[in-house]
Amino acid sequence: MQWNDDHAAGLATKTGEVGEKTVRTGRRLVVFGAGYIGGALASRAVAEGWSVTALTRNVDTAAALRARGCAVVVARINEVDWWDTPELAGEFQRVAVTVAAGGGGVEGYRRSYVEGLASVAGWAKRALKSDKLPGHLIYTSSTSVYPQGGGVRVTEQHPVGGEAETTQALIEAERLAADWPGASTILRLAGIYGPERTHLVEQVRRGEASGQPQAHLNLIHRDDIVDACAAVWTRGGRGAEIFNLADDGAATKGEVVSWLAGRLGLPAPVYTGVPAGGRRAVTPDRIIDAARARALLGWRPRHPTFREGYAEVLANPMT
Repeated sequence: MQWNDDHAAGLATKTGEVGEKTVRTGRRLVVFGAGYIGGALASRAVAEGWSVTALTRNVDTAAALRARGCAVVVARINEVDWWDTPELAGEFQRVAVTVAAGGGGVEGYRRSYVEGLASVAGWAKRALKSDKLPGHLIYTSSTSVYPQGGGVRVTEQHPVGGEAETTQALIEAERLAADWPGASTILRLAGIYGPERTHLVEQVRRGEASGQPQAHLNLIHRDDIVDACAAVWTRGGRGAEIFNLADDGAATKGEVVSWLAGRLGLPAPVYTGVPAGGRRAVTPDRIIDAARARALLGWRPRHPTFREGYAEVLANPMT
């Protein structure tokens, strides 16, 4: 999926040199929270000729982003001191908020997701008052907003909810994204894996896996998320929309773990029956249905099941 949709409104054709990259003026993307997903988004956009500004709180991440050709703002997304930085002046056709909680429990969730979205929305609304149109927002949420279990197939029509304060923070952030002063798209992501994201592989190597083998393990590869973002922006805004993103696997954790153990030449691990480290509860057993994204966005995962994705990860773990 290419980023260069020539029909995007108001794009100029003048080009300018940024390092060794040729960037077309009027093709601007800003990524708030340019970590695992956002960093990959930024890299793809730069390679496709977009001018990219990234906000991150991590100085090491900032250095890596600059090396890839991005303009970088080092700041905390939930604060407002970054609003007036020169790198964030002018109009951006595309806006991505791809933050992670970054630790800190419920407080971390609220800082990153709720306060972060509120700050980005305030920045956009202020720009709108200066006759700068807000770009099409993509906000990466999580399928953990769904409370359903019992093996049910979950679509975007299912209600969200849950007693956990972290879940409530995610739902509140989605409401803020839906109120964006322009087109907005919420992507509810299944369990993310890919290069350097090998938690499950490490569990197999240790011989001890969290949770239960019979529960479904909904997964999405990092690069398939980036492809979905490209599909959303190429299609253009339709108000406020929500899409689930998951692969076609519908596999149980036992299937995935057994396959990994076989590829690694290791015995199948034992299961703890308790959540993985950092989780408050075992994820309910359900199948995340991403048929809507396939039908409306024309998106197809390059890694349709865990087999293709983890085969690539095991062959190139640091790519």
